Amino acid sequence: MFRFGVDYYPEHWPEARWEIDARLMQEAGFNTARLAEFAWSRLEPSPGRFEFAWLDRAIAILHAQGIQVVLGTPTASPPPWVMALYPDAYRVPESGQAMSYGNRREYCPTHAGYRERSRLITQALAEHYAGHPAVIGWQTDNEFGDRCYCDHCRAAFQGWLQHKYGALGALNEAWGTVFWSHEYSAWAQIPAPLATAAPFGEGSPNPGLALDYYRFMSHQYVAFQREQIDILHNRCPDHFITHNLMGSGYDRLNYFDLAADLDFVSWDNYRRMQWTFQPEVRPSEAALAHATMRGLKHKNFWVMEQQAGAGGWQIVSVAPRPGELQLWAYQSIAHGADAIIFFRWRSARFGTEQYWHGLLDHDGRTGRRYTEIKQMGAEIARVGAQIAGSEVRAEVALLLDYDTRFAFQIQANNPAFHYIAHVHDIFQAFHARNVAVEVVSAQEEFTGYKLLIVPALYVLREETAAAIERFVRQGGAVLVTPRTGVKDETNTIVDMPLPGYLARLCGIEVEEYDSLPAGVSQPLAFTNEDIHIPETLHARIWCDVVRTVDAQVVARYTQDYYANSPAITLNAFGAGHAVYVATFGDAALYTALAGWLLKLAKVEAIATPPAGVEYCVRWQGEQRILFVLNHIAEEQHLALPEPMLNLLTGETIPLSSVDLQPRQVMILAAPSGNGW
Repeated sequence: MFRFGVDYYPEHWPEARWEIDARLMQEAGFNTARLAEFAWSRLEPSPGRFEFAWLDRAIAILHAQGIQVVLGTPTASPPPWVMALYPDAYRVPESGQAMSYGNRREYCPTHAGYRERSRLITQALAEHYAGHPAVIGWQTDNEFGDRCYCDHCRAAFQGWLQHKYGALGALNEAWGTVFWSHEYSAWAQIPAPLATAAPFGEGSPNPGLALDYYRFMSHQYVAFQREQIDILHNRCPDHFITHNLMGSGYDRLNYFDLAADLDFVSWDNYRRMQWTFQPEVRPSEAALAHATMRGLKHKNFWVMEQQAGAGGWQIVSVAPRPGELQLWAYQSIAHGADAIIFFRWRSARFGTEQYWHGLLDHDGRTGRRYTEIKQMGAEIARVGAQIAGSEVRAEVALLLDYDTRFAFQIQANNPAFHYIAHVHDIFQAFHARNVAVEVVSAQEEFTGYKLLIVPALYVLREETAAAIERFVRQGGAVLVTPRTGVKDETNTIVDMPLPGYLARLCGIEVEEYDSLPAGVSQPLAFTNEDIHIPETLHARIWCDVVRTVDAQVVARYTQDYYANSPAITLNAFGAGHAVYVATFGDAALYTALAGWLLKLAKVEAIATPPAGVEYCVRWQGEQRILFVLNHIAEEQHLALPEPMLNLLTGETIPLSSVDLQPRQVMILAAPSGNGW
């Protein structure tokens, strides 16, 4: 079954309204609702006094309309009495100043008392709803994240380090604590890496300490979640367990680790936010997030919060334009979502999120947004069974590494460099060609792919380098970009020419590098005629000064003291090829390189659509389902090479030019095979 639904907060509304809401949800085609993830104060008004009757009634009303329920464990927002019991359980941000009550996620994930209260409410909910016919699964907490630097975390960090390193001598060696005379003689001496306001980084922590602390904090959230998962699996073995992550942009947790214990991942997809007043939404940003979520477990995902209206806390964001809510939801499905749950049902009249708009406005009346999603509900009823369980198949893999993300948070290398922006610059070049990309971790083999993208793999383990070498030797193609192989897993710079363990594979050595100031760039001169260069392409942000060992030169620098030295190289290695791009460039550079890389890897893209139109393919066995999405507010024309069935309308589209209306979506049944 394809899950189509909404996030609902019955505790926010008079009980007399619940029947009306349930009926309107049923009329919109919803079959699923998420409830209770912020309802701890109503579920447990005082310690050990559980009140579930109100939630039972709400669930019964929804179930009577054919709507099943996902319940959230309510631990993201504790009631005041919990924090009064544990006044030392407040999270301490990097500034060192503890949070106070009044927001959400203000808890420390390490605090023993808070974790005990979290287990108790989770257990009570699990026992009460284990056999309920309407409850199908659970969401743990809500949007895990945010590091804590409190004394509890510091003490737990010291224990974590002792388990990891065994002896202080090993830790001192790994971190290089001889620098600045920081050699520790007792575990209790080790600090948490609090921020300082000192200029030029005089107060910056030891990079090894900081990276281990970031790993530790990610581990604490994984452990906190695992306690809830163990309870839920034990009490509710027939229910699934998921968590709503925050896409590719969130960088405080290792999402590969957090996802490992889940049955599948979910994420929260907001395309227009209150702090991003861009005139246009870039489809490639959502596509990268979808590819990341799909890659965490290499399986389909849910969108647990799909944008339903303008977001806003203190500031109200740009309202989604007509057709955008449906378009963004269908894009989620096209990239592997097996459920779309809109956030939220009705805009709250009180509280911090008064201006985070739902499908209904504050007055509870149906309007444009509800009508748009109701139309989509009718379409999902028609095609959902054909889509559910179908898969996205990718021949291109993109390596996303959280150790690297954490290390760049500690040392950005250049103020203009942002790791995920660099990842997106490369990803968008393949997205523009409608090439499916799978996000992978550094801890896996890369078999099954033809092209591997390795963007700025700053922290590189020898085992990962060996896996990349095996991939290329067996016929794969790899793209490597600067600042790869700089650090080992202790965040220590390697004692070898860069790109470290991948230097032999790339057939080059980095002799030195130039970190460019803001606004400085230089043109690149290409020597490879197989690459189509529609415009002058520039080196920006960073320039590795490269010496070729075995590699061929593809492009050269044209200015500064390293003019005429290699900027892009190609090396044959085994049955495959390694491409090294020695500068970060900008999106235009990767757009120009993408076509050449695909040919090098023997990856075929599907047909090229008009600008602003996205093609995506999901496979149901050997049957292809082609999604065609018009992301712009203008009519588009495309030609079909063969007749196809429009699954949304049931009509056969003849072999001819098709008019695609602004923000329109078509889902086509396409024959199997290459090309279309």
